[in-house]
Amino acid sequence: MRPVVHLDNVTKRYPNVTALENVSLEIPPGVVCALLGANGAGKTTAIRILLGLEQVDSGTASVLGIDSSTGGLEIRSRVGYVAERPTLYDWMTVEEIGWFAAGFYPLGYAETYNRYIRRFGLDARKRIRELSKGMRAKVALSLSLAHSPDLLILDEPTSGLDALVRREFLESMVDVAAEGRSVLLSSHQVAEVERVADMVAILLGGKLVCVERLEELKRTTREVVVTLPDATTPPPSMPGQVLAHVPFAHEHVWMVRDLDEARLAEVCRDAGPYTVRSPGLEDILLALLREYRSPAGAARSRLDERVESTPVTPPQ
Repeated sequence: MRPVVHLDNVTKRYPNVTALENVSLEIPPGVVCALLGANGAGKTTAIRILLGLEQVDSGTASVLGIDSSTGGLEIRSRVGYVAERPTLYDWMTVEEIGWFAAGFYPLGYAETYNRYIRRFGLDARKRIRELSKGMRAKVALSLSLAHSPDLLILDEPTSGLDALVRREFLESMVDVAAEGRSVLLSSHQVAEVERVADMVAILLGGKLVCVERLEELKRTTREVVVTLPDATTPPPSMPGQVLAHVPFAHEHVWMVRDLDEARLAEVCRDAGPYTVRSPGLEDILLALLREYRSPAGAARSRLDERVESTPVTPPQ
C-alpha cells in the first residue's frame, strides 16, 4: 500500500542552521501520525517541504505519490492544511468564506463545508473577526476538510486554545482516520495528542530519533530511576536499548526499550535503590529532550545511533 507521505533522506539547510538532516519517514493511509519535538526541531520545515513550499538540499519528498519538488500546487489542492495561525478574511462571515473557498474546488464543497460548520456549532452569519480563536480554528478545520482530502496536515493547530476546544479539535482527527484518511499532526500538546495518535515521529535538532507505532513504543519502554550513594558513583549499565539517560546529581533516569528486569536487579544490587515504571509519551519525549539538551556531546551522538524506524501499518 502506497504511503500518503514519504520523506527519503531529506536534508534542508539554512545559512545558520541545518533544519533537517537525513530524515526518512513514511505515513500509511488511515493513521494519525504525531510529529513531535521542541521549537526549532524541524517540524514546520518538514511540513513546508511536503507541501512544496520549500525545496530540499538533498533527498526526496512526496505526498499522495506526487513529487513535492515539482507538484506543490497539485499537492496543496488535494490535501487539507491548517496552520498555527490560519489566514482568514476577517470581513467575511463563516458562510461567505466557505462559499468563497468553494470556487477553488469541485462541486459539493460548499455543502460539505456547511455540514462541518453545523457539526462544530459555528454560527454561519457571524463575521470571522467576531469569532474566538477556538471558533476560528474550527472554521479553518472545516475549510480544510470540505473537499474530503486523503491527507490532513495540521501544524500546531490547537496552540492557544482552551482545553475543551483542544480536546474536541483533536478527537475529530480520530473520525478522519476512521474514514481511511491520514492525519499528520504537529503539536506541543503531547498529553492530548497521545489520546488520538496511532504513530509518533520525534524530531530533535533536525534529526528523526524515533518513528514508531505509539502503542508499541509505550508497551516496550520503561523508565528506570536509580539513586546512587553519591554523585561520584558510576551509574550501572542498563540491560536493554537505552533511549535516553539523564543524570540529576546522584539520581539517574533512563528510558529503556525491552528492559531485562531480572538482569536489572543484578546490575543494581551494588548501585543503589531503583524504581521501574511504564512512562507516558510525554515522559519519553521529555527524557529525550533533556538528554539532547545536555552539555555532553556524546549524548547527541548516541541519539543518532538509536534511530529505529519500525514499519507502521494502518489499523485493521
